[in-house]
Amino acid sequence: MISTATMIQLGKVKGNKMVDMQLSNDKLVDRGTKMIMEEIAVDYELAKKLLLQYGSVRNAVTNYKQ
Repeated sequence: MISTATMIQLGKVKGNKMVDMQLSNDKLVDRGTKMIMEEIAVDYELAKKLLLQYGSVRNAVTNYKQ
């Protein structure tokens, strides 16, 4: 509960999803990729490429240019 409140205050949460997570394993990369797919309506491969290029969901969505 305390860590959740802290992450919200630091601006690392958008809606109910953590958007500035560490991409430390395949599961988190997959989760971040799917979040990008939902946010900017791109396919899985492009979303994963953006995530790995920019390092976080927030940066990938912010820097995506159609």
